[in-house]
Amino acid sequence: MKRVLIALLALTLLLVGCGEKVDVMTYTEYAAADLESKVTVETYIQAKQGWWEKDGVGVATFYTENEDGAFFIYEMPCSKDDYDNKLKIGAKIRVSGVKTAWEGEVEIIDATYEVLKGEWKATATDITDKLADEKLIDYQNRFVAFKGMTIAASTDKDGNEKAYLYNWDGSGEQGNDLYFNATVGEKTYSFCVESYLCGSDTDVYKAVEALKVGDVVDMEGFLYWYKGAQPHVTSLKVTTPAA
Repeated sequence: MKRVLIALLALTLLLVGCGEKVDVMTYTEYAAADLESKVTVETYIQAKQGWWEKDGVGVATFYTENEDGAFFIYEMPCSKDDYDNKLKIGAKIRVSGVKTAWEGEVEIIDATYEVLKGEWKATATDITDKLADEKLIDYQNRFVAFKGMTIAASTDKDGNEKAYLYNWDGSGEQGNDLYFNATVGEKTYSFCVESYLCGSDTDVYKAVEALKVGDVVDMEGFLYWYKGAQPHVTSLKVTTPAA
């Protein structure tokens, strides 16, 4: 009888441990959380930067979103096998880490993850008419769209005007980030093709390299933030070529 009681007690403790509650935040709770505080969210992978090793540990950066908001997960440790086979676009994950910010970009660092059952892919939200809105930041890190924008000239470090630049000042070369300007109404905004996200072999990279000043374009991407809005563009289509 004593052995039976001990076995039942052990089983009870095991079941209690397995049922330990995880406090998962809503997006509203996450948004209200202090910087440098610990957070846990459930979200879906929408895009991912390339996997690489940092100090001998594999890491990757993920653009994620759920039905209520978006989360940028910076350099999350993960194996190459998980990166390739489990952390796929649309996969649901539970992420725990530290909420922080860099130059205005709110992100989760020091993250751990668990792959959950479920799949969801966001539809791009058109925020063209919100670019000049002071509440634009509410869409930070979301998958968004921009419609009917006109490519404006960018000026390189030598004062030359071009439709796009390799690096923000034109100091780079093919394979580096691409920067370009586009206008809507009377205002001009900066856009980027992040090379770790969309390299020189991708359709969007090639599409930007083919741009001309005056082209009218539709775009999709993620509302990254660097001292203000700096969308990471993942697709671009010329709807009206420059005259």
